[in-house]
Amino acid sequence: ELIEALGQQFGLETAREIALQSYPEDLLELVPEEIALGKLVFPLKQQEGVLSVAITDPLDSGTIELLEKRNSTRVVRVLATREDVLDAIRQHYLRGELANNNSLKILIVDDSTEVTTDLQGALRKEGYQVLTANDGIEGLRIAFSQTPDLILCDAAMPRMDGYALMRAIKANPTSAGTPMILLTTKTSPEEEHRALKSGFHDFIAKPMMTIRIVSRVRRAFEIVQQVRQREEAPAA
Repeated sequence: ELIEALGQQFGLETAREIALQSYPEDLLELVPEEIALGKLVFPLKQQEGVLSVAITDPLDSGTIELLEKRNSTRVVRVLATREDVLDAIRQHYLRGELANNNSLKILIVDDSTEVTTDLQGALRKEGYQVLTANDGIEGLRIAFSQTPDLILCDAAMPRMDGYALMRAIKANPTSAGTPMILLTTKTSPEEEHRALKSGFHDFIAKPMMTIRIVSRVRRAFEIVQQVRQREEAPAA
């Protein structure tokens, strides 16, 4: 399989179904949650002063160096699939918490409290369940644990910007189909082209009226529903 082939190519051991194992808290603390989520890495074991970490990108030497410096220890890379690493993060960092509410959920990721408060109020009036995060890392954590049906995110945020958040969401097979709308103060045609080309479902310039957001959200859900209906329709 691909994971074994990559392991042989880079001379790395591989690991599967890592979420099924148990891991002590002191081991998990060696890789902070924001690094695990942001870089898709997971601590497997620490033995004789060597920390073994599951990785998804064999070329990401920067994260390994960061962990070595942070923990003053040697770090050994073990190759794993994105799905396995994400499952382990959900199970052991996020404690497998998943929302049970069947209503449509919207995640708002913006470092402006004023923006999130205004949008939250407007969307809740429309009957949506609304989740909020004030930076990209927290948004990624909520997206993986709460599985929103749509994500509104700011382009410029601390720790992880909107484009990096979008790439992380699309890289996860379970969240790749989640429509995302970019909110940005940059109103040029070039910025809109960049957003749509990058994979965002829609683009809304700031400052924005809440009625416009509500309208775009409703349209996004309608388009997604139409696409799903076509995909599920039996072939003629």
